[in-house]
Amino acid sequence: MLIKGKPSLPAGIRNLLLIQLGDIGDVVLATPAIQALREAFPSARIHAAVREKARGILECCPPVDDVSYVKKEGHSLFEAIRAQWRFFRRLRRPPLDLSIDLRTGTRGAIMALLSGAPTRIGRYSETDTFWRNQVFTHLVAPREEATQYCAEHGLNILLPFGIATQERRPKLVVPPALRDRAASILSSAGLPRGRPFIAVQPFSLWGYKEWPTERFAKLISLMTTEFERAVVLVGTQSERERAVGLAAKARGDIFHLAGMTTLDELAGVLSLAKLLIGCDSAGIHISAAVGTPTISIFGPSSPVSWAPRGPRHHVVCQHWDCVPCRQKGCQGSEVSRCLQTLPVEAVLETVRLALTDRSGQ
Repeated sequence: MLIKGKPSLPAGIRNLLLIQLGDIGDVVLATPAIQALREAFPSARIHAAVREKARGILECCPPVDDVSYVKKEGHSLFEAIRAQWRFFRRLRRPPLDLSIDLRTGTRGAIMALLSGAPTRIGRYSETDTFWRNQVFTHLVAPREEATQYCAEHGLNILLPFGIATQERRPKLVVPPALRDRAASILSSAGLPRGRPFIAVQPFSLWGYKEWPTERFAKLISLMTTEFERAVVLVGTQSERERAVGLAAKARGDIFHLAGMTTLDELAGVLSLAKLLIGCDSAGIHISAAVGTPTISIFGPSSPVSWAPRGPRHHVVCQHWDCVPCRQKGCQGSEVSRCLQTLPVEAVLETVRLALTDRSGQ
């Protein structure tokens, strides 16, 4: 619902900025909004601003012309304004005509204001500081988003202006050169070229979203025996030591790439996988976006909101009345009993289903 500004946008928009300062998965989930902007403004230059941790992922998003990466700097209002001022001094000319912030934080609002764009679209916030909503010339307050797939949320901000797309699922395109580079990375890790493999991302930014490592190790051991597939562990540099420890507990042909790829290279690796198994983390979104089937292990977070959509994507979770609770573990304890007790066989049975599904081969 549009609560500030008119639904018509100025004519002649040639340069626009899309701001998405969420986590990596949030950036991937914003690709339908980017596609909608490309369809609405086919000749415009689309510039995206994302956090530095998302570096490289939009290299696989053809509608984007330029990407700027925002470093995590000071937390005071003065420091944030100073950082954004430096940021926009580096932005390419010509001047921006339109800026769109997909989130409700203050940093994106400051960025929208300092962009110099005369038209600034933002998401209405009921909780942030009083000045934040005043920054925008247009404010949108979507309704009932808790029951929506999160990829729709960015589109909600654009819909009041008649900006939409039929491409409503996240999409990343891995060019041939990147795919070849990914194959070389796998080969350097010891995986023979062309050998089918299952990718596993066992870790999350949030511990309460993780399935126990011991259960992942058992699952991997059973999979490598039953399906005769190699397993490739993926993750961040900070997760590398944990990946090595997990591999040591499991049996079979296991290769770990945690911390050994850039984000675009990770997209390339996942595009070569037969299947990705992971918890609620960036990997499931990247895999789905490059066309690889997924099995997502969910606990307190909502699969309705966060799990990839479509027949090639499966969710495993406990069917308890309290799931999903949308909390940080049971009563906010950072420990999720629904994940701690989720049996290995439940995930293994879903792997069997996914690998025998003709559409997932």
